[in-house]
Amino acid sequence: MNHSVMNTARLFGAGLRALLVLTLVTGVIYPLVVTGIAQGLFHDKANGSEIEADGRVVGSSLIGQPYNLPLKKGQETPDPDPKWFQGRPANGLGTNSLNTRYTLLLSGATNLSADSKDLLQQVRDAKAAVVRNNSVPGYTVRPSQVPADAVTSSGSGLDPDISPRYAEIQVHRVAERNGLSVAQVEKLVEEKTEGRVFGFIGEPRVNVLELNIALKDLVARR
Repeated sequence: MNHSVMNTARLFGAGLRALLVLTLVTGVIYPLVVTGIAQGLFHDKANGSEIEADGRVVGSSLIGQPYNLPLKKGQETPDPDPKWFQGRPANGLGTNSLNTRYTLLLSGATNLSADSKDLLQQVRDAKAAVVRNNSVPGYTVRPSQVPADAVTSSGSGLDPDISPRYAEIQVHRVAERNGLSVAQVEKLVEEKTEGRVFGFIGEPRVNVLELNIALKDLVARR
């Protein structure tokens, strides 16, 4: 009986020591080492790839955000603010039905199949809106100019980037609304266009938040 109790106590002690050592290694030392490396070598990415403007954080380069006009009386869906570059549609975003006290950022895709009538209608409506909203006196957007990213949402619904083609067809509208020349806004888009990662991964892209911050600065200097 005593031998059995001693074995149990010895096993319990060994298990407790293992628990304490593993807790120290995996729960304290490892997180501190990884955090230290991340802060030292990838400080910006480790802190959420934050973007600052006017001395404050205005968003993340990884998460898209809307640029809409205030809701009018009786209006449920806001209109896009024409003075800003617009990002991709966010049709896949859900609604916050669990906690209505706070505005939550919800991510998701439409989950509609390629032959869905609802999806096809969404694309047609989005294309018509892009043509209508970006056509200004002296410049008319043709339906054939509208790229796919202008009428479809990404898998997350939070894509922060648009294609250079989509940015280009917004140039005339943005220039007119902000009292700038087309050449000034085109140069802005060119400066903010990023190439493929390592020269071959992905597609050229323009971060909408960074582009709009640069646009705001340009208007302020006008």
